[in-house]
Amino acid sequence: MQITRPTPKSIACAIACATLLWNLLAAPAFAEEVRAGDLVITQAWSRATPGGAKIGGGYLTIENKGSAPDRLIGGSSDVAGKIEVHEMAMSDGVMMMRPLDKGLTIDPGKTVRLAPGGYHLMMFDLKGPLKQGDKFPVTLEFEKAGKVMVSLDVQAVGAQAPEAEGNSAGQMRMKKMPGGMKM
Repeated sequence: MQITRPTPKSIACAIACATLLWNLLAAPAFAEEVRAGDLVITQAWSRATPGGAKIGGGYLTIENKGSAPDRLIGGSSDVAGKIEVHEMAMSDGVMMMRPLDKGLTIDPGKTVRLAPGGYHLMMFDLKGPLKQGDKFPVTLEFEKAGKVMVSLDVQAVGAQAPEAEGNSAGQMRMKKMPGGMKM
């Protein structure tokens, strides 16, 4: 049996193949990008819900690459009876959640992030639990871009961001709020 030493060319080829394989396998699951007119929607996700829960939240990032504002006015999905755009904000030291009856404006050249503790999609009358690892379609409705289908990736209960954003295994990250309240 004869043993041959690897050549620089074979080493380079092996490294290139390993890099390609790594990029394919390690690509974030949340890299899906949906374009609708001047809007770019990314990082669409949701949290798993316990059995029997009737509400859930949806989160995503919307970038407006155009020269005119657009407005997210609502949504729909087969997994929920109704979807509204909501906001959580501090008011006189109390965390309040309210629907945005006129929708959420995405100004030109700006990016709006729907995330826990801020703007979010509020899903009412869930038809079943949202299970970690699942995906489900949601149709977003914009004033100008119209109806846009996105797929939400279900993360762990209590996740604060998609796993691909460095939120290891969807683990909950607590941050301090005024008055000692944690969100």
